[in-house]
Amino acid sequence: MSGCVAMESPDRRRGATSLLDMPPVGRLLALALLLPVVAACSPAGSAPLGPPASSSDAADPCAPWGCAQVSRFDAAAAFVVQQKGHLGIVVKDRVTGAVWQAGDANLRTWAGSIPKLALAVMLKEQARAGALTLAPFDEADIDAMLDTSDNRAADRLWDKYADSGPMMTRWQTVYGMTAASYVDGFEQRWGVVKCTPLDLANLMSYVLEKVNPADSAYIVERMRTVGPPQQWGVWGAGPALSPGVKNGWDYIGDASDSTPRWVTSTVGFVGPDERYIVGAMYDQVPGGDTIDAGVHVLTDLVAIVFGAPVPAPAVVPQDY
Repeated sequence: MSGCVAMESPDRRRGATSLLDMPPVGRLLALALLLPVVAACSPAGSAPLGPPASSSDAADPCAPWGCAQVSRFDAAAAFVVQQKGHLGIVVKDRVTGAVWQAGDANLRTWAGSIPKLALAVMLKEQARAGALTLAPFDEADIDAMLDTSDNRAADRLWDKYADSGPMMTRWQTVYGMTAASYVDGFEQRWGVVKCTPLDLANLMSYVLEKVNPADSAYIVERMRTVGPPQQWGVWGAGPALSPGVKNGWDYIGDASDSTPRWVTSTVGFVGPDERYIVGAMYDQVPGGDTIDAGVHVLTDLVAIVFGAPVPAPAVVPQDY
């Protein structure tokens, strides 16, 4: 089982054959074989994520990622199957266009604070186009929103600049967040949005490939140097791969669509020149799971994908 998608279009919505596609008996057997790989995922045990395999043979079972990375993907898929609740992850290679998915990449759930990234992009773009003028304290709020995921900064910016209808339309049609929307029955704001891991990956692609280079460089730098509340999720790839991250976390305590639970999510980039894009969301089971569980699951999942030690260091947010 390769666990990878060969030279897909970045917009493709279906992932590769994974453990989730196998019959129950086959899945259990595959898990038994793959669990030792999870324990062995470390920089010393496997080569870094790198260019596609050199072979041009289209039948190469490890193309385009290379066999070491395919093994890590299989270990990550096994890890996903072990988790309770609903979990989905997307990894895209911006050089080859290859995409790997595990779990439910179309999982549509509460995005928490990740819409702050889309809000920051919109403000930077509109300011550069002359449609609005950002005051110094607005710039400081954008910085705080990306650094520590500051809610009050996001509220001030939203109240001052957001026209909720066009805002969401822009996210859907320009940023590629096609499944994103506000949540019926709630006020239309940045913190009441649902989307998918694919939406997150598309947003990150837009930041890296379509935003003005100066604004993109600013956002990339802020995502690479986030404060402790956001040092988890894609951060789990490890400092050697210079990850950048925007995380979301929310306790859904009064939602009309389900029982109370934690939802955690992460989006960012990994590697030289921000080569790899990662988007992942974890809709946890109601009841016993805590925010700690969601933070560590997403961080360890990314660590496995990129060959970092597991359990990976993670800072659990305390501002909730």
